[in-house]
Amino acid sequence: MSGTGAGRAGATGRDPAHTGREPALAGRVAVVTGAARGVGELLARKLSARGARLALVGLEAEELERVEGQLYGEAAHWFADVTDAAAMARVAAEVGERFGRVDVVVANAGVALGGPFGESDPAAWARVIEVNLIGSAVTSRAFLPALVESRGYLLQIASLAALTPAPLMTAYCASKSGVEAYAHCLRAEVGHKGVGVGVGYLSWTDTDMVRGADEDTTLRDMRARLPWPANKTYPLGPSVDRLVAGIERRSAHVYAPRWLRGMQAVRSSLPTVLGPFARREMRRMEPKLSGRTRGLVGAGGAADEAARGAGAGRRGAGAGAGESGGA
Repeated sequence: MSGTGAGRAGATGRDPAHTGREPALAGRVAVVTGAARGVGELLARKLSARGARLALVGLEAEELERVEGQLYGEAAHWFADVTDAAAMARVAAEVGERFGRVDVVVANAGVALGGPFGESDPAAWARVIEVNLIGSAVTSRAFLPALVESRGYLLQIASLAALTPAPLMTAYCASKSGVEAYAHCLRAEVGHKGVGVGVGYLSWTDTDMVRGADEDTTLRDMRARLPWPANKTYPLGPSVDRLVAGIERRSAHVYAPRWLRGMQAVRSSLPTVLGPFARREMRRMEPKLSGRTRGLVGAGGAADEAARGAGAGRRGAGAGAGESGGA
C-alpha cells in the first residue's frame, strides 16, 4: 500500500463539474478496483471531484500512483490481485484502518480475450473468468462487512456482453453474464441489511481494452459489421458520468449508454435473432481466424500477464503466494 494523503493541488484531469458547492459524496470512502486506467481511472477522478476519498486497487503500481496524485482529496493505492482472497482481505483491512469506513465499492477490474474458442489459449480463457467473475466475488467478500457496517453500496461493472451473445467473445460474455447473475443474487441477500447492489452495463467504450481488441483487424472488422448502435465505440466520459450518477442514486441498474436499457426487454430473443448473422460472418471470417492464438488484449491484459509472470518467478525463488499480480 502507498498513500500520500491529500491529492496534489493543481493536478491535471479535474472534473469541470467540481464547483465549490457541497459535493454529493463528500467524506464518503470509495474503493475502485482496476483503477490504473480506463473506466476505473476516470471513475476515481470523478468520484474524487464529488468529495469522495478514494482507495485505488490494481496491479500497476506506477499508474495507480499517477492516478492518486491527480485526485482532489485524500487517496491511497494498493497493489493487489483481485483473485487473491488473502491479498484482498488484507487490502480491505488496511483500507478500513486508513479511512475508518467504506461506503462504496466498485468492482471494475477486468480483462478480455478475443478469438475462436476452439483455438483459444486455455489459460488465458480461464484467466478472463477468474478475474472478471471470481475476482469480483473475492472483492465483494473482502469488503462486504464494511459495507454492511456503513449500509453502503456495491457497483458491479458488467457489459453489453452480459445481455447478448457475441462470436469470438466466449470468455468475456460468460464472465459478464456470470457477474450480472451473481450481483442480482447478492442484492437479494443483503438488501435487508441496508446494502445496495447495482450492475453497471457498458457498451464498447473508448478504453485501452477496446483499443487493444481493435488492433486485431479481423476482430475490428467483425465488430464494425454488428447492427447499429452496437457497432459504435462510445466516448469514455459520458459513460463514466452515468456510472457516477448511478452511484449517487444507489441504482440497481446503470446503463451507459442509455439505449442498453432497451436490450433488457429483448435479450431473450437475441440469440435467435443474431444466429443467422453470426453464421454468415463466421463463414466469411473463418479463413482469417484460423491458426491464430491470442492472449489477453490491451495494456491491462499485458499488465496482468506481466504481473502473473513476475509473481510466478518470485514464488519459484521462494516468495510468498500473496505477491501475484491481478487486474
